[in-house]
Amino acid sequence: MRPEILNPLFAALTDLKGVGPQLAKPLARLGLERVVDVLFHLPTGLVQRHPVDRLDDAQPGQQIIITLTARDYRSGRSPRAPFGVDAFDAAGDHVRLVYFGRTSGLAKKLFPLGEPRQVSGRLDTYGEMRQIVHPDHVSEPDSDEAIATSEAVYPLTEGLTNARLTQLVEIALERRPELAEWIDGPLRSSRNWPVWREALTRAHASPHDAAAHDRLAYDEIFASQVALMLIREGLRKRKGRAVVGDGRLIGALRLPFGLTGAQERVGREIAADMGRETPMLRMLQGDVGSGKTLVALRAMLAAVEAGTQAALLAPTEILARQHFATLQAMLAGLPVNIAILTGRDKGRVRESTLMGLADGSIDILVGTHAIFQDAVTYRDLALVVVDEQHRFGVAQRLMLTQKAARPPHLLVMTATPIPRTLQLANHGEMDVSRIDEMPPGRTPVDTRVVSVERLDEVVGGLERHLATGAQAYWVCPLVAESEMSELAAAEERAALLRERLGADRVGLVHGRMKGPDKDDVMARFQAGEIGVLVATTVLEVGVDVPAASLMIVEHADRFGLAQLHQLRGRVGRGAAKSVCLLLRSQNLSETARERLALMRETNDGFVIAEKDLELRGGGELLGLKQSGDADYRLASAEQLVRLLPVAHDDARLFVERDGGMDGARGEAVRHCLYLFERDAAVPLLRSG
Repeated sequence: MRPEILNPLFAALTDLKGVGPQLAKPLARLGLERVVDVLFHLPTGLVQRHPVDRLDDAQPGQQIIITLTARDYRSGRSPRAPFGVDAFDAAGDHVRLVYFGRTSGLAKKLFPLGEPRQVSGRLDTYGEMRQIVHPDHVSEPDSDEAIATSEAVYPLTEGLTNARLTQLVEIALERRPELAEWIDGPLRSSRNWPVWREALTRAHASPHDAAAHDRLAYDEIFASQVALMLIREGLRKRKGRAVVGDGRLIGALRLPFGLTGAQERVGREIAADMGRETPMLRMLQGDVGSGKTLVALRAMLAAVEAGTQAALLAPTEILARQHFATLQAMLAGLPVNIAILTGRDKGRVRESTLMGLADGSIDILVGTHAIFQDAVTYRDLALVVVDEQHRFGVAQRLMLTQKAARPPHLLVMTATPIPRTLQLANHGEMDVSRIDEMPPGRTPVDTRVVSVERLDEVVGGLERHLATGAQAYWVCPLVAESEMSELAAAEERAALLRERLGADRVGLVHGRMKGPDKDDVMARFQAGEIGVLVATTVLEVGVDVPAASLMIVEHADRFGLAQLHQLRGRVGRGAAKSVCLLLRSQNLSETARERLALMRETNDGFVIAEKDLELRGGGELLGLKQSGDADYRLASAEQLVRLLPVAHDDARLFVERDGGMDGARGEAVRHCLYLFERDAAVPLLRSG
């Protein structure tokens, strides 16, 4: 339960005087719905205004404060034309105040003729004439509301002014309680960080106050690290059970290839974890094609050998059905009953699966989030495998573990290599295994960067590629053409290619399609009935068609490195040499140029992941904001890299040296956890 002292910060903004439904809408668009949201909505700029007595004392481009008197109004020839107010300073020098957008009534109200007004705004020149477009402050000279010479500038949206948001920030700052210090004393002193209340005041006063901003970023990172440490501690205390197979099923697997050294190593790590009573919580990292699925299958077979059940959770129906087909093929001839359950399964099929799980006749279940549902019960679930785990938050990852009488072992997998910083930031409660060796025979994909102006040549090359009997992907960033964007659209590109190559040779899949329709196209592509598959980034994970040896990514400069690496991983899965063509725009930013150059130079996903964190930041890299994992509002990617190791060590000291939540710092840290809303996972895990 949230400490009472924090309740004023979690009050709805609509509870505040002057915040009605009309103002609430633009605030909500910015994610500002509670007082604490405003408190953590920090300024990104600073306006410095220069008070001057005469216009001649100011330079064009300066933000000034000056007293002016209106002498005349200048209406345009049409209602849409700008409206002007001719005004003069104390020395009689002229400036025109310009308003756009049918605001003549407002301008006349602000500037009655012959009456002096104190005005602030940016002084510019238009030809020979001085002008101030839309002055940001206008008041009577003897008004109590003095125009500030320094003002923080906040991220805004339509319908919300900087002045109104500043007023809300002042209210939020007044509601800050006095809280006990949660940062280790020597650490705060060595960094010269202010206390929490002062840090907020200073951060809202200036975006350039590094100490104040670092302090707040650290608080947020520290809260996440403590939450993950407590999760880990909670798991260590929970009694699970050792799951050890006898090797009969694993030994009976008949595969056309052997294990790599890396697969054997991580297999031993997983087996050792499963052999302990403490529930395993391990993340398996491996680049696209490194053989994670086989490692997971061997772990699931060990659970079946021990007389228990295993479940594999995938983020999408396409990926779940693909896993099911792959595992069925690998398990051919073995006495293992495998089933699938997705949101699409209804009626008798679903009932049969539920009964099989409950009576234990189903050994391994593959599915989407549908396997979380209350109606799904297992006779004896001992191992949960989560694929593409970055699509699931901490709570989702662990919800499935509530399905067992005793906490099952948990193995989460990702083909998106995660830099050490983000491992600590979002997966600090896990042990990590890494498959850093590719199976023999997999040749690196030849990656080339091509200008989008050579589109006709690319289509010609695609035609020749298909003529050899090979298949290809063509990825676009949008589903349909948009008036607001020049980006290629999947539907438009599919139409063009059908015209050129023939309607029956081109398939289309995107996120807006219904599951059965999407699955039908994918099945036809996997069967070789379709030559080229046009798609959005629905292809990013999981799709496995060995005959596809050409990947074309249109407007590749608009994609992040992690996405491009995942897309490239869809080819190079068969014996044929594979090529990835990255079609770039004409005008590239320096960052986009760096990204594409790196893709051309390396196939190493771990190198790419580290660079992606540097170029784009942690939130975008793995889609963490969509995943339910820690979303950092105050900490930038740079601060995350710099401060997270410090916060990790401090959190460990708090748990191990300072007695955790029961120690002297416990109450202060509890406030920190609730303040940054990092408390939710702790009761979830402790109740398991």
